[in-house]
Parts: sequence; C-alpha cells; structure tokens
Amino acid sequence: MPFFVGVRSVEDITDSGYSPRDRKVRTMHATAQHFTAMQPETPTNPAAPTNPDTTRGFAITSFVLGIASVVSGWTFFVPVAGLVFGIIALRRQTTERTLALWGVWLNAAMLALTALAVVFFVIVVSLGLFALPFAV
Repeated sequence: MPFFVGVRSVEDITDSGYSPRDRKVRTMHATAQHFTAMQPETPTNPAAPTNPDTTRGFAITSFVLGIASVVSGWTFFVPVAGLVFGIIALRRQTTERTLALWGVWLNAAMLALTALAVVFFVIVVSLGLFALPFAV
C-alpha cells in the first residue's frame, strides 16, 4: 500500500512528524494531486466539426471517378484524383463511408492495373530490343 494514502493536502505533510525525505515525496504527490484536480476538463475531440455536405461530395466524387475510370479506361490522372477525394472523405469521417471506400478501391485497382501494364510493356519492349540483334 502506498505511503501517501490519507494525505489530503501539503499542510498535512508539513505539520506531521515525517522525515524530510518522506515530506518531500508526500509533498510532491499532494501537490500533483492538487494541480490535477484544478485542471479544467478538456474535450476528447477538440477538432471542429466538418460540413457533412462537403465530405459527402468528396465520397460521391471519388466513387463516380472510380466507375468512370473503370468503364472508360482512364488510367492515371483520373484515378489519382479519385483516390485523393476518397481518402479526404474517409479522413473527414463522411456519412457516405461506403461510397468513399468503393471509390478508393476502384481507383486503386485502376492504378494497379496501369502499373502492371507499364511493367508488362517495359518488359516486352526490353526483350524485343534485346532480341533485335539476333533477328535473321
């Protein structure tokens, strides 16, 4: 059991017959308790509330850009913009979380397919260039 149990204030410690070491430790603890009790309670989430219409617009924009990039074959700039809009919507804790997630996944899939296509193209071109000297 801690030895500071029952101490109510700094005066309780200084007026009692404690040793100097015990007084120092007890005074530090009592002072910390006193200042902790005086601290005003702060809210756990001090961030300003965001406008739900704005975040809803970001989620819908991300989803629409994801669908459009899959259907029309847009491969780089539109999926990047859709991915950014989706991440912004998720970070602002939108009410349309499902649309934002769909937008993020669709845009990320298009970017991944674009990266695979670029890698495949580079491999095919590089193998073709290396095979060119051996052509008959």
